[in-house]
Amino acid sequence: MSFTQGSIANLKEQVNIVDVVGRAVSLQRKGGRYTGLCPFHKEKSASFSVNESLQMYYCFGCHASGDVIEFVRKFYNLEFNEAVEKLANEYGVQMEEMSHRGENLDVYYNINRDTARFFYKAFSEGPNKGYAYMKKRGIEPEILKKFGIGYADEEWDSLYKHLKSLGYEEKHMMELGLVSESKGKYYDRFRNRVIFPIINTSGKVIGFGGRAIDKDDNPKYLNSPESKVFRKKNNLYGLNLSRNSVSKEGYIILVEGYMDVIGLYQAGVENVGASLGTALTESQAKMIKRYANKVVLSYDADNAGIQAALRGMDILKSEGCNVSVMHVTDGKDPDEYIKKEGKQSFLNLVGNAKDYGAYKIDYSIKGLNMEDHQDRIEAIKRIAAVLKTLSPAEQAEYAEKAAKDYNLSKMALLNQMLEIVKKSKEAEQNRNIRKPSERSEETKEELTLIEADILKLITINEDYIEKVANYPGLLTTDIAKNIFDAIAKDLSSHEILDMNRVLDLLDEPEKSALSDVLSKVIISGDEEKVFNDCLRRMRIRDLLAEAQMIDRILQTEDYQENDIEKLMQRKMDLQELINKERMGDSN
Repeated sequence: MSFTQGSIANLKEQVNIVDVVGRAVSLQRKGGRYTGLCPFHKEKSASFSVNESLQMYYCFGCHASGDVIEFVRKFYNLEFNEAVEKLANEYGVQMEEMSHRGENLDVYYNINRDTARFFYKAFSEGPNKGYAYMKKRGIEPEILKKFGIGYADEEWDSLYKHLKSLGYEEKHMMELGLVSESKGKYYDRFRNRVIFPIINTSGKVIGFGGRAIDKDDNPKYLNSPESKVFRKKNNLYGLNLSRNSVSKEGYIILVEGYMDVIGLYQAGVENVGASLGTALTESQAKMIKRYANKVVLSYDADNAGIQAALRGMDILKSEGCNVSVMHVTDGKDPDEYIKKEGKQSFLNLVGNAKDYGAYKIDYSIKGLNMEDHQDRIEAIKRIAAVLKTLSPAEQAEYAEKAAKDYNLSKMALLNQMLEIVKKSKEAEQNRNIRKPSERSEETKEELTLIEADILKLITINEDYIEKVANYPGLLTTDIAKNIFDAIAKDLSSHEILDMNRVLDLLDEPEKSALSDVLSKVIISGDEEKVFNDCLRRMRIRDLLAEAQMIDRILQTEDYQENDIEKLMQRKMDLQELINKERMGDSN
């Protein structure tokens, strides 16, 4: 849910930031401020400051800053709306929910909630094949209840009839992937399966995973489709239960399946989660980063698991995570291993997980015979290519380790790496001095997402050309401006816009970019809404740029002492404006 700006402003008026921060940080009053040790980074001398008059906090060490909502969000690892709810509940402040444009999402959440209850009741009340299967897998009753495990019976329409009796519409059931339709009849998608409810960190049921019980039933796993409330790439299974443990332990173990999460959790390894049947995504990596910087990947040791680990490592590292990989021995998955060998043996594997550099290097030379002269030369080339992707400190460390582990020359590894870097720079320079017509691939990438949407919009509705001209900030790159000028020129010379004439006016880079826009960008629905959304994204971009500029000023200390409150106040104003734009409330 989202809340109106008015009720958020009222909440901040009702709650004193000194009181909220004071429960987490030991504060001492100094003049008009309160100071203490920063809760967001380790320090011995107090650099954390709370300004009661401005209702803001700022750390002169790590430069964390914000209002009371931002403090609660960051300190307790919450989403913005979760932080608002926490404060509102603790201080008894009534919040006004903001109405969603179009359909109310609550109906989808309610259907999922009632579906989870229906499946759980079928699972927990009386003998059934689902309970027998989970009992055979060794899962204890309290864990089954904690994860809300359910059972979809073998009937064709028992869930459909139940939801229909509660007054829900078929179109909503179908959108959530709970029922299907054939020849005017509705039937359940999940039948004769153990059901794993997928719950987000706000405690809402957003989807389901169903595991086949009988060997002949296919597919083995059947998952909810993407819906208005379920985006696989934005969620991790089990994180609703494990996030506190993840924060406490300082790392998360990522596994592949529902049963791995449940099995590890039952064995006392609670800092665990799983991606939802897809490769790890940037959104999931960002979510993980909210709770811990360290990630241990525990995927299958087959080729698919290794490839998933390699992709996942790169994504996590790009988000600033410290990532390592472990593979459970003897071909077992984590659930089977921990049941047989116990918690400590599993944690020993975690402790011996290979970090990013070591795992990448080991994989890069897989299959080479280090006794063969040509293979050793090839190994040096491959290891050097891995070293190139690391930081200078990591390069020195891993070059020495690889030289020792594989009896190679450290100097040869570093020299080969420098040669790769040199060739890469030369290739980049060659690309930069090529003629514009030879750089069409690079030029196409210069269009921003806002520019691509705007250019497609004006090609399907010329009325927006004048509107775009009134907002020059929508088009910031030369290539976009050149395309816009060509379209405007053609329309001013002819009554009807002709894209072939426009293309003739453009050089090859602009022509290629416009062709991509025409063929790949899709504008559907309300064109005015699309235009206003572009304006909103432009405003957010500009506000973020100004906030970043203030951060740079504060970090370099290039300001007068009496300017700090003005800078902090401006940053707070910017954050409120950004939140307002992101919530879609432009009033």
